[in-house]
Amino acid sequence: METIVLGVEPRVIKKGEAAKIRKSGVVPAVVYHKGEETVAISVNELALKKLVHSAESHIIDLQFPDGKIKRSFIKEVQFHPVTDRIIHTDFQLFSAEEVIELEVPVSVTGESAGVEKGGKLLIILHALTIKGKPEDMPDHLLVDVTALEIGHSIHVREIPMDAYSGLEIMDDPDTPVITVLASKKEAEATAEVAPATASSAS
Repeated sequence: METIVLGVEPRVIKKGEAAKIRKSGVVPAVVYHKGEETVAISVNELALKKLVHSAESHIIDLQFPDGKIKRSFIKEVQFHPVTDRIIHTDFQLFSAEEVIELEVPVSVTGESAGVEKGGKLLIILHALTIKGKPEDMPDHLLVDVTALEIGHSIHVREIPMDAYSGLEIMDDPDTPVITVLASKKEAEATAEVAPATASSAS
């Protein structure tokens, strides 16, 4: 997994301060670690937006003005309900040997059999929560959809983890991750065949 350096500034929490810095293109954030005091910081909005909307997950080295670097990952992001701008972010620190839970994006490989027959591939879960050591975390979780037919889904429990030694998916095993939907044309054709079959039977 790639490590990205992100410059941050300490900030003082006071009334109206968060709204004020947002207007200057800066996002209020906090850094925390179990057993340590939470630290309030601010981050450049454009730099943070690039990380949040990336197709891959990253380890983030938070670089403070005094030169200190603290290794972290993004734990939570809050968005404005109307503008969808990032309004707050939580960074969680970790040590090299610590087991963490990280949101890892889902990426597909292969041409689905269902898509070749006119179906539409739909990624239901764009990221999965993976548990393991930071050094073992992948940039993304690759899922082969070659055998996926129309009307079928790949669930969490069906994702092979052989290539990801030491890692565990924490999401509900029965949750569908990827599915292939019938196209509108095929759905209409199926609907027409069903009544005809019923009439023949009667």
